[in-house]
Amino acid sequence: MSIQSTTPRVHSAARRALLLSAATTALILGGATGAHAQAAADAPVATQADDNQVEEIVVRGIRASLEKGLAVKRQASQVVESVVAEDIGKLPDNNVVEALQRVSGVQVTNRSGGEAAAISIRGMPDITTTWNGRNVFTASGRQFALQDIPANLVKRIDVYKTRAAEQIETGIAGQVDVQTRRPFDFTGPAFSLAARGIWHEQADKINPNLSGLVSNRWQIGTAEVGALLSVSYARTKFRDQSVTAGALVPFMTATPAAGWTPLERIQPTDARAPGQQLWTPGSNSGLPSAAGSTMTINGVATPYLLSRDAVFASDFYGDRKRPAVNLALQLAPNDRSEYTFEFFYDGYRNTTFNSLLFSFVDWWGDLGPNPASTYSLYPGTNIIKSRTAGSVYGFNSGDLTSAKTDSYVYALNGKWDIGDRLQVTGDFSYQNSEYSSQFLAMRTDRVARSISVDFNPGNGVTAFKFDNNALLTDPAQWNVAQFYDNANRNKGDAITLSFDGVYNADWGPLKTLKFGYRFDDRSASEAQRNQDGFLGRPLSTLDKGLQFTNKDFFDGRSDVPTSWVLANGYYLRDHATDIRALYKTVNPNFKTTDQLQLFTNFNIDEATTAAYAQADLEHELFGRPLKAQAGLRYVSVDTDMAFNDQLTGARKLTSAKVDDLLPSFTVRYDIANDVTLRFNYGKTLRRPNFTDLNPNFTLTGDLTNVGYGSGNGGNPDLKATRATNYDLTAEWYFAPASALYATAFRREIDGLVVPLRRLQTIANSGQNTNSFVISQPVNASDGVLKGLEVGLIYFPDYLPGVLKGLGVQGSLTKLKSSQNVPLTNAAGEIIGEQETSFFGVSDLSYNVTLAYERGPIGARLSYVWRDNFLNNNEAALFANPIGIWRKPEKSLDFQLSYQIRDKVSLTFDAVNLTDELSQSYYAFGDAGGPKTDNFGSTILSRTFAVGLRYSFN
Repeated sequence: MSIQSTTPRVHSAARRALLLSAATTALILGGATGAHAQAAADAPVATQADDNQVEEIVVRGIRASLEKGLAVKRQASQVVESVVAEDIGKLPDNNVVEALQRVSGVQVTNRSGGEAAAISIRGMPDITTTWNGRNVFTASGRQFALQDIPANLVKRIDVYKTRAAEQIETGIAGQVDVQTRRPFDFTGPAFSLAARGIWHEQADKINPNLSGLVSNRWQIGTAEVGALLSVSYARTKFRDQSVTAGALVPFMTATPAAGWTPLERIQPTDARAPGQQLWTPGSNSGLPSAAGSTMTINGVATPYLLSRDAVFASDFYGDRKRPAVNLALQLAPNDRSEYTFEFFYDGYRNTTFNSLLFSFVDWWGDLGPNPASTYSLYPGTNIIKSRTAGSVYGFNSGDLTSAKTDSYVYALNGKWDIGDRLQVTGDFSYQNSEYSSQFLAMRTDRVARSISVDFNPGNGVTAFKFDNNALLTDPAQWNVAQFYDNANRNKGDAITLSFDGVYNADWGPLKTLKFGYRFDDRSASEAQRNQDGFLGRPLSTLDKGLQFTNKDFFDGRSDVPTSWVLANGYYLRDHATDIRALYKTVNPNFKTTDQLQLFTNFNIDEATTAAYAQADLEHELFGRPLKAQAGLRYVSVDTDMAFNDQLTGARKLTSAKVDDLLPSFTVRYDIANDVTLRFNYGKTLRRPNFTDLNPNFTLTGDLTNVGYGSGNGGNPDLKATRATNYDLTAEWYFAPASALYATAFRREIDGLVVPLRRLQTIANSGQNTNSFVISQPVNASDGVLKGLEVGLIYFPDYLPGVLKGLGVQGSLTKLKSSQNVPLTNAAGEIIGEQETSFFGVSDLSYNVTLAYERGPIGARLSYVWRDNFLNNNEAALFANPIGIWRKPEKSLDFQLSYQIRDKVSLTFDAVNLTDELSQSYYAFGDAGGPKTDNFGSTILSRTFAVGLRYSFN
């Protein structure tokens, strides 16, 4: 339930000071009681069950890595998959997201920028991210950007698909725990140094990837101390190239309604049809696309055509840097206590320059005497496949974004044995994360004599050309128009204190009792600024340094322009003060650099208190061990929210309190020495993103001449989404380092957040219109996700000669999702509902890896494939189906390592060997599809890397 707060609360700063004092006192007093050193450095998280702890096996290589991952899976109470580093600094991928793409039930996407950057578990993206068991996040978000964590620093990654009461309650998809190394992981000194050069084909650049680790432990009297430092630095210069067909809108046919022009674009309302809504933009299925479809205009059934409003091409250059540092200090005063201090820094720097070529293709003038000859249709539809349009307006935009993130985590952990039966763990952490960015964009525009477009020549990649493509590189043809100057800053921090106890009861079937408490004080804020102005001067009259001309666009994979001139984004960044002063000469209200300041959108403080109790039981059934785990977690969340309206300056304060009881139950039965059955039941939840709580609007003007703009805002009344989860697994460990396993699962989800849209009038909006279709999130949908996972790891021992050491790893995930999506009228009133898939869920995905480990050679060839999936919804402004779907995604990768001599290895890696495209299309239900409603196509860069690694321990 949600309760509006009416009582005063302790101020956040005072509350944090009290918490810090209490944590320090508790950890000191805990040490004075004597306590505990837990030597199992491989524990998944500080509060995990003993069943989940796995002894570190000092062996190296692909097979050993998979074997240790299977050991985690076999001994865990929960459904968990693990990726274990083959050696220090040797996780065979660039970042954590890429390392997880071969895990059953995990799908990755967003492979642009030379890396995989997005992850989902069983199709769902709301993952709880933890570092050594502690919840971590990036800036004002709920999750940590896992793609920012370099694989070089990682010891092990655990993917939890179910949760016990002792684990953090959020994340319906699951939990990803990234574990870094500590000095007590090693028996003595350890050292590692690795260097790789990675060539990105599209950018034609070689990028460095460096990492190092040094660790040691010493005996000082009866105490033992250890220190470890690991660092990583990666730089990536990349280039992404994409071609996109615009949205669908209706047009008159060559024989139009009275008063209209042949092929004239039909607006939703028109003065020639007074008081009539001719068509409604943003409907889920879009306008009907069957041949001969009509709309009523002035009482007459009028045929119409559907065609794209625009085409555009993006040549996107990036320079990304990621520094990271991990420090761990450990002290074991005696054999009954252990203390660990850890520090983790993760940095992100990214400068991107988008060279954008945009042209409308919707103008109905200059069609000549026979308009019907200027276009062709897809057979059996009213959708235009190709057309020629005259006197088309277009613009180029040089967009420069500079972004950076700095995330810091400081943690102190103590473990104590109290008596013979009780172990207590205390953990105190503070984290701070800030993301900031600046966006500068200058548009140059012109009117071209004509453009010819084939929206889908057959491969889904739109082709287009102008009457004279050579004019695209002539700066005298382009007028300097708008300049956009935006920036934002997102902050987040948290102080967290937790205590966990394990009592080894050994009372008959009752083996252990677990209990714990966690308090988390989280804050988040976001601030922004934005302005724009118009200049109106030829590009050729300004400093030549402002001109940038790209070349060799799209590698000849479509008949599109290969070069154009536009504003140089790097020049905009380096001369921003001069550019602002120039625009102020024409726009008196345009702010100069010394006048800029950020406007705070919101400040949110969220205090979470949680407590749990959990029991582990064991009994024999038919002579075989039957293990059970039952627990209950209580969670209370107090939220204070302050929102500021950028248009009016009004400030809105609100608060909420929510309590939850979340049960969990697991039973595991070993029906044979090598066969395990497991059933899990539990409840989890997904809290609203902080940004989604902000009720103030972000507005975009009428950019495509539909008569109104678009906007979005949050909803402070959003509730948590709740899920009831069922998992049934069967696992057969039929040989060393080999297993066959399957999991059937079901998620029943209530209160899914979906956007509702309505047309609103907003006075003094600062845009070129005061009418907007506003989208706001609401808990207005329920859904079910169910599926089956099958996985296999097999290293046969009977293969002869050189084939010995060959093995295979593979998994397949079959998903089915459905949710009820509300249908609304123009006023935003719910008038019905329609069933659709979840966002991000592929019905089928699989991966297959052929591995080889023999002597000094280790190699793997892996293929990852996922079916098409609903990625996002289009803005509610057009006539196409609302959903934007991704076509099937795949990647063929290869890794090879060769041990030159003891402690020294040479590596080679190749990603995207088959040079794939990422493609998308419009669809909803049976409407749309990749043939007639294709959307975007992006070249995914191939990368090749050579590296050298030295390590000993």
